[in-house]
Amino acid sequence: MLKTYLTTEELSKLIKYDPRTIRETLKDRVLFEGVHYIRPFGGRKILYIWETIQKDIAKPQTQVFIPMANGGMAHG
Repeated sequence: MLKTYLTTEELSKLIKYDPRTIRETLKDRVLFEGVHYIRPFGGRKILYIWETIQKDIAKPQTQVFIPMANGGMAHG
């Protein structure tokens, strides 16, 4: 399967997020290295994998429940 690699600026135009938001908020919280982006040749440059992001962006978000010591659940 061919993959489309995008820079942060190219990705920002497609998903309508500011490049800074992608770098500071989405990267490593929503977009993960090895899944959604790579660092070619072990360098600093980041290339995002469009097909993976496109597939995951449409998935419904699951709610996270964190068990508490008192038996309750925290909604994270």
